[in-house]
Amino acid sequence: MINLHNRDCLEAMREMPDNAFDLAIVDPPYGIGKWSATATSKKLSPVSLEKISDWDSEVPNKKYWDQLKRVSKNQIVWGGNYFFEHLGNCYHSIIWNKYTRNMHLSDGEIAWTSFKKKAVRIYDKHLAGTESTGVTRFHPTQKPICLYEFLLDQYAEKGDRILDTHLGSGSIAIACHNLGFSLEGYELDEDYYRAACNRLAEHQKQLRLF
Repeated sequence: MINLHNRDCLEAMREMPDNAFDLAIVDPPYGIGKWSATATSKKLSPVSLEKISDWDSEVPNKKYWDQLKRVSKNQIVWGGNYFFEHLGNCYHSIIWNKYTRNMHLSDGEIAWTSFKKKAVRIYDKHLAGTESTGVTRFHPTQKPICLYEFLLDQYAEKGDRILDTHLGSGSIAIACHNLGFSLEGYELDEDYYRAACNRLAEHQKQLRLF
């Protein structure tokens, strides 16, 4: 079951029991400033452009990380290299190699994980080769559905409950629907929340047509 909530994730986690989720896959604000969003502003929707000035201004504090680790058995954190002071050492990291080599877009993204596996795993997927090609982005850090499907396939087991505290574009919701995972997703911004819900609903409707 996919449940999406327009609510503060920290408040919600405080009400959850220990180990309520098998895996948390999160992509929180990194605090690196609006310059990183304006680099791709031409591809962003009007909703996202209006929010660039406030985007990425508030990063999760220690209270957030303490609750995330309490309510989930394992975690995958995009941008985890910005949060080592809260997350600690990383024995197994994931790198999304985007094959982008220019001054405006990062060549890839790094995820911190709680898993004790092979030190580094690289997911090769050209940014121009994802299903998001030609699609108007409504969130500055919108990630492709196939990236989340890769994470679920490699790190989740059948029947696992998944948590996303920063839903953003809702790509993870579509991936969970496609692969049959239960998800609780939280998004504080009402515009992003509605857009993610609509995106999921449209995807589900298309699947029913076929």
